Amino acid sequence: MSIPWSKMALNTPSSVVRDMLQAAQAPGMISLAGGLPAQSSFPVEAIRDAYQQVFMSGAAALQYAETEGYRPLRAKIAERLESKGIPASPDHMLLTTGSQQSIDLVCRILLDPGDSVLVESPTYLAALQVIHSYQAESHGVACDEEGMLPESLEEQLKQHQPKLVYINPTFSNPSGKVWSRTRRQQAVDLCRKYGVLILEDDPYGEIRFNPEQLDAPSLVELDAASYDGPSNVIYTSTFSKTVAPGLRTGWILASADIVKIAARAKQGADLHSSSIDQRALHALLETFDLDGHIRSISKDYAKRMNNMTSLMKKKAWEGITWNSPQGGMFLWLELPEAMAASNLFTYGIQEKVCIVPGDSFYAGTPELNRMRINFTHTDPEQLPEAVERMDRAIQRWHAAVQSDTALTL
Repeated sequence: MSIPWSKMALNTPSSVVRDMLQAAQAPGMISLAGGLPAQSSFPVEAIRDAYQQVFMSGAAALQYAETEGYRPLRAKIAERLESKGIPASPDHMLLTTGSQQSIDLVCRILLDPGDSVLVESPTYLAALQVIHSYQAESHGVACDEEGMLPESLEEQLKQHQPKLVYINPTFSNPSGKVWSRTRRQQAVDLCRKYGVLILEDDPYGEIRFNPEQLDAPSLVELDAASYDGPSNVIYTSTFSKTVAPGLRTGWILASADIVKIAARAKQGADLHSSSIDQRALHALLETFDLDGHIRSISKDYAKRMNNMTSLMKKKAWEGITWNSPQGGMFLWLELPEAMAASNLFTYGIQEKVCIVPGDSFYAGTPELNRMRINFTHTDPEQLPEAVERMDRAIQRWHAAVQSDTALTL
């Protein structure tokens, strides 16, 4: 029989990264594609002890639980956020199955078919996937190294009258950029002016290579300092990059009305996220030096990034440049204008190295000569070989171009 697919199913394309991660599983492949943290960073023993403590406390962790999430963990997260200058309360928080579910829940409660969402150009591709699944339209706002250009943002706020502005302003995926304080304040002010909510996605913000040099307050903090009343910013983050992604625990911090409706939507999705994982995380945070752990991760990732870029510089690839991120997990490469990253991906697979072409990260017309590289997951001992394979892929591209040129002469 013919399956009567819903419009949502038909509007949810396969994730490009998921497909590439499947390609990355091929024997002998070195993957620089996924946004995966280093497995060596996971505090395995501390997490094991936390789970043991939870099970020793009795069977309550195995029972159904409150949709909003384990309140002691919400209180602990709120305490951490407050210590970093972000106004927070457990009553304004909903625990989610990772920040990916946060994005989905926010889109579910705000978007109707035909609604508009403004995003950075480029932006997180899985957010685009969620937006389009609700038959909404995404529109890219022009950006430079400091964030969204205010004139472009205001023009599109007027033109599209969006329901939401989705941003990833600190070590963004894919570009790794950090918005300046000025651009953050301008975005807050413009969205207040036009009555549009901001969804601030912050999974990487704590992984800072030089924290003392970075002036990057959350937009939640700036909004609260500038305006009275309920926050205009919905903030989401996760423990996936700072503790371990397998725990699948993130959160939404928002006004009480938004949290209330998002909790109703979550009830229809999964009742609540794993209560065992939430209790274990709470037990972990009671005794574990998470801030010290994050400093250790940050130092390790900075070393990996510097090693990666040093190896790439030695190749002296003509016309290929990349950013110098101050944190996070990604390098964003600009190739010569004629070099399509999708072709380089194909040659890379042939050489057993996997990268992500940049075209899937754009809401509108993509820049085809961009690609993303993850420097946190691959074993440091494999990085020299990964760069060698990238070099061979680039040489394949040059050979193909020369061959095509010869055929046309």
